[in-house]
Amino acid sequence: MTFWNRCVAGALVVLAGAMAVTVTLGAQPPVPGPAYTSAGELVRPADFREWVFVTSGLGMNYNDPAPNAPARPQAFTNVYVNPSSYRQFMQTGKWPEQTIFILEIRSSASEGSINRGGSYQTDLRAVEAAVKDTARYPGGWAYFNFGRDGERTAPLPQTASCYTCHTQNAAVENSFVQFYPTLLDVAKKMGTINATYDPNRPARHQ
Repeated sequence: MTFWNRCVAGALVVLAGAMAVTVTLGAQPPVPGPAYTSAGELVRPADFREWVFVTSGLGMNYNDPAPNAPARPQAFTNVYVNPSSYRQFMQTGKWPEQTIFILEIRSSASEGSINRGGSYQTDLRAVEAAVKDTARYPGGWAYFNFGRDGERTAPLPQTASCYTCHTQNAAVENSFVQFYPTLLDVAKKMGTINATYDPNRPARHQ
């Protein structure tokens, strides 16, 4: 074998090895999920605004307003989900383990700059999260409140109202997919809507 042929053969071996590694990595991609401190606190994802944006709401409230309660400026809620979980939901209509939702709550304003109608988002009020991790949490899901500036936080206690509210009112598992129109279509197609979900039933919290 000439020197040239040996070089070509060596290059082909290296290329084949690289392709095998690429195929292996492609078949088993890393699945990013929630990160925790040694104390079990959830770490607020720094890049959640680069995740998949699934919906936004304005002034949403699951409880009837108290009589004579003073009016408060409506808040925007933006919902993000980690990309790997979104991709799996689009294929199956189900949320995989290690799914993490981030809820970003922002104030609203109706007039400012050139805007003279409607509402737009302003200051950050709080960041909340929901995580699916059946190995870690009773019932499979846990809920978190980082406040406005928190970087890590423990899960809310099981007595918090959000647990029963999500369990009793969510359209898919413990997630309010009824408010995510493109994902609701997927769940209907895949037949993964909760059997107990009734879009016409008033919200239950206990």
